[in-house]
Amino acid sequence: GVQRKERLERARAMLEQVGLADRAHHRPEELSGGQRQRVAVARALVADPALILADEPTGNLDRASGAAILELFRTLHRDGRTVVLVTHDEGVAAAADRRVRLEDGRIVSDDGARPSAPPLR
Repeated sequence: GVQRKERLERARAMLEQVGLADRAHHRPEELSGGQRQRVAVARALVADPALILADEPTGNLDRASGAAILELFRTLHRDGRTVVLVTHDEGVAAAADRRVRLEDGRIVSDDGARPSAPPLR
């Protein structure tokens, strides 16, 4: 496994990425719902996954925090990670390189990958 020191460094770096470095020593009950959401994103990303599945990651966030999380996902995608994001927010969906719409569990549209999307690794 990963050494304790490296795990702590990764955790601190990811909390910095989601804007919560100053809350690293707070207990969950001391955090707002939006802060807890950002901690959940940080926890998911600290292992440096190649595939990120995000279900409404901006749902409980204010506009600025949501934009920061989406920018983090975009950066991860540019770095070669695959990001699959589920949202009901049209503004969030509009920023995606590809949109697949589902209705009643069926694909009803797929606009395909846009040319700006980097190749998958």
